[in-house]
Amino acid sequence: MSKKSSKKSFSLTLRNYFIAGVVVLIPIGFTLYLSKILIGISSNLIPKNINPNNYLPFNIPGVEIVITVIFITLVGGLSLSFFGKRILKLIDDLFKRIPFLRTVYSAIVQMTETFSKKDDGKKSVVLIEYPRKGVWAVGFATKENTGEMAKKTNKKLVNVFVPTTPNPTSGFLLMFPVEDVIYLNMSFEEASKFIVSAGTSNNS
Repeated sequence: MSKKSSKKSFSLTLRNYFIAGVVVLIPIGFTLYLSKILIGISSNLIPKNINPNNYLPFNIPGVEIVITVIFITLVGGLSLSFFGKRILKLIDDLFKRIPFLRTVYSAIVQMTETFSKKDDGKKSVVLIEYPRKGVWAVGFATKENTGEMAKKTNKKLVNVFVPTTPNPTSGFLLMFPVEDVIYLNMSFEEASKFIVSAGTSNNS
């Protein structure tokens, strides 16, 4: 084997090693990065006087996330009880009486209820041609548009939220004619996993 071919083979091996390293480290690094963000957010949410890390001789990474999850679960359980529903109704009425907050609060409540609905026989995951003909994107049909925009266009429109990858919390609100929207049998969880994984999940 000549020196030239040997050098080329060595360079190819190094390149393969580098690509393999990138493939291994990207998901690990991304997961650790998200974990760091979640820990930071949770640390700010939990008051210092009830944070265990302030009383221990050493910090336990992630304990804030555990406490936050437990707290959210307890709030969820309380909200399903009789007294919890009464309290939430009072809070709901209070927010809806404040001029600026009621707009933001109502929009967030509607969005949350839309994406948290369980199997009620109504499909919400859709396939649409975006950003041009021949290119397809997965989105979430939020509701049929019966407002001014539908009347102005003289079309039956469907509001579709098209999330970005790998962060599905941001995206675009688009309105499509109902005949241009293809409803899929995928669940909300399956579609979210498909989007976050950049299409590499088994749901596609």
